[in-house]
Amino acid sequence: MIVRNLMILGVAALALAACKTTPKTEVARFTPCEDVNVAIYFEPASAVIGREGKAVLRGAAGQAKGCTVDRVDVTGLADSVGSAEANMKLSEQRATAVTKTLNGYGLKDVRVAAVGDSGALTPAGTAAPLRRRAEVILRLSAPGT
Repeated sequence: MIVRNLMILGVAALALAACKTTPKTEVARFTPCEDVNVAIYFEPASAVIGREGKAVLRGAAGQAKGCTVDRVDVTGLADSVGSAEANMKLSEQRATAVTKTLNGYGLKDVRVAAVGDSGALTPAGTAAPLRRRAEVILRLSAPGT
């Protein structure tokens, strides 16, 4: 038993001695005030933000806490189903709905854009359903920078 304890102490002493010659590892630093990019998806022909979309926007607003919000950009998009005029109006409604929700979470001065169904067809000519969304970019910086 005594020999075993001495062996354990010897191994521990060697490990501690090795620490003196081992270079220190630098810890990566997380920068909390980096830009946040999120997409909010909508049902066809709808500008209603669902529960999941609200949770995503709430999370993005939470990431902005303690940071300087330099700019918020919201872009509404639509798929190619329907007329170009209707799709432009729908993408505007989506961007407006997202902006109102962001305002409710304390993010103001939002720049809003709408692109309608521009670019909504794939090169093969099929509709791109993932275009039923609004893109949100929170441009953040650390306070005092």
